Amino acid sequence: MTNLVFRFATVQGRHVQWFLRRNCSVTPLQLVGLYLSLCVVSLGIGSFFWLQGAPLVIPFASLELVAVGLAFVVYARHATDGERISLQEGQLVVELENAGKLERAEFPREWVRVEPRAGDGSLIELSGRGKTVRVGRFLRPELRPLLAREIRMALRAA
Repeated sequence: MTNLVFRFATVQGRHVQWFLRRNCSVTPLQLVGLYLSLCVVSLGIGSFFWLQGAPLVIPFASLELVAVGLAFVVYARHATDGERISLQEGQLVVELENAGKLERAEFPREWVRVEPRAGDGSLIELSGRGKTVRVGRFLRPELRPLLAREIRMALRAA
């Protein structure tokens, strides 16, 4: 398996692993720092105007910060979404993480079918023994056939 060339996979000995993640420019920890700095600035400006005799600035600034905070929470829940596909010891293991929920499926290597779901650019469907999992959400549609080809190649070589 070491002489095969993979574009998306990591190979360690006889283990091949694909790790596909959402493309996020800000991590949840960075988002917390950004939100706290936004709170300090917004409440600081609101306090200044409150001291100047505008009492409604603080409630509106607080309402705005709650709305932005909720939007950041929704973003942060999905920032770590990803798909891990690994081929190890005769098993193809697929782990899908979505909003902190982990879904896992295992397939015997000999029984796995890899095919596009419905034409060009569709998700890749991995199926076998009555189970079906769709992967490739975090790849551009034109790269999904390459990933499917890599998975097929690794399954044949294992």
